[in-house]
Amino acid sequence: MNFAHSASGTGNHAVVVTRVSNMQWHAVEDDRTVGRGDASRRPDGRLFISIDAWHGAVFDRIADAMLTDLPTPLSTVVDEADHDARSAWERAGFAVARREWGYLVPTDPQITGLDPVRPPSGVTIVPSGEAEEAPLRALDRIIRDEVEAAVGWQTMPAEVLPRPAGTIVVDPAKYVVARHLDQYVGLIRVAPLTRQPRIGLIAVRADRHRRGIARALLAHALGSLHRSGTVSAWAEVNESNAAATALFENIGARRAAGTLELIRS
Repeated sequence: MNFAHSASGTGNHAVVVTRVSNMQWHAVEDDRTVGRGDASRRPDGRLFISIDAWHGAVFDRIADAMLTDLPTPLSTVVDEADHDARSAWERAGFAVARREWGYLVPTDPQITGLDPVRPPSGVTIVPSGEAEEAPLRALDRIIRDEVEAAVGWQTMPAEVLPRPAGTIVVDPAKYVVARHLDQYVGLIRVAPLTRQPRIGLIAVRADRHRRGIARALLAHALGSLHRSGTVSAWAEVNESNAAATALFENIGARRAAGTLELIRS
C-alpha cells in the first residue's frame, strides 16, 4: 500500500511524498521526482535512513513523511564537512551521537616504520587465507563479548557490526591472525577492494593487550599490501578509541575524512 504526504513545494506546485515500498519514499512535484528517501536495517537491528533532495524544503517534506511512517530510534550518517546536510538532519530532530575518522594508511614500511616489527615471543602470524575457521570464530566471540562489555558494539563501524547469527566473521579468508601456542589471540581483517583495500577490524584479546600484537598484525598486513603494489589502505576509527587512533597515527596514517552518526530517539 502506498501512503502520500502533500505539502507546499519549491515553486507553485505541491510536493507529494509517497511511500513507494516498505523502505523507499519518493517526492514528486509537477510530475517530476525531486527527492528520494531510503531506509535500511543494519545487521545489529538499527534502522538507518538517507535522503537525496536538491532543495532543503523537499528534504524537510521527505523527512517529515519518513518520521511519520517509521518507528524510532532512527540513525543516519553524514560527511562531517557537509554542513548543509548536518543542519538538515538537525532540523528534523537528529543529534550527533558519535564521530568516526577516516584514515589513509600508507603501506610502505619505510613510511610506517613497521619493517623491523616482529611478533612478541611465542606469537606467530597466520597469513591471510590460512586461518582455521573454528578457532577464528571462537576468537571472534571472545572479542565481541569483550567489546560489548566495555564500550558496546554500537560504537563499531557499520562494516564490523555483528550479523544476526552473532558473528562478524563472514569470509575467513580476509583475516590475518595472531596465534599464541594453540590459541588465536588477535586478528586483522582486510577487505581487498579494487580501488583501495579496507582495514575493517583490528582486535586483540583483552588479556593480551599492550604486548605489540596489534602492531605485528598491522606490520604483516600492510607489508603484504605493499609487496602487491598497493600504496595505501583505508581505515575508520571511532574518535573515542584513543588506542586505535594512536596506533594508526604513529605509523603515518593521515586523517582524510570524518563521518558523523546522528540519531533521533
